[in-house]
Amino acid sequence: MFVKITNGSVDTYPYSVGQLRRDNPNTSFPKTVSAATMAAYGMYPVSYEAAPDYDAATHRLEISNTPSLVNGEWKLTKTVVALTANEIQARDENTAYSNRTKRNKLLADSDWTQMNDSPLSSADKTAWAVYRDELRNITDQDYWPNMSDDDWPVSP
Repeated sequence: MFVKITNGSVDTYPYSVGQLRRDNPNTSFPKTVSAATMAAYGMYPVSYEAAPDYDAATHRLEISNTPSLVNGEWKLTKTVVALTANEIQARDENTAYSNRTKRNKLLADSDWTQMNDSPLSSADKTAWAVYRDELRNITDQDYWPNMSDDDWPVSP
């Protein structure tokens, strides 16, 4: 990612070596254009600013669309923005839907364990039944729907 700077301000972003060649048709550039040559034509690399600490449950990061000069480097800055109550509710609803889909697949994949002709021992069948009950009751947990991988029951 590159930016073209004219008179200290962003002229074009994103900008590419191809655009540099098109903007300067009477100039012969080498196959690999050096950073010094790019700078001579106002072309600079762009990187991302490090993400600040934030609580993903209540905030999100917004990345700027236009680079800014930060400590002598062109960077896309990141800003922490508080989620609205509606955004939090919508995110939780999407997460709950995804988790229910995962839970339902895990239940369907383990249906065979509860069939009369299952090859499992009585003890193994009971262990699978407990696991399936834990899956069914997962929506009753305090952390629902915002679960980590460790919150999911482990199959026997």
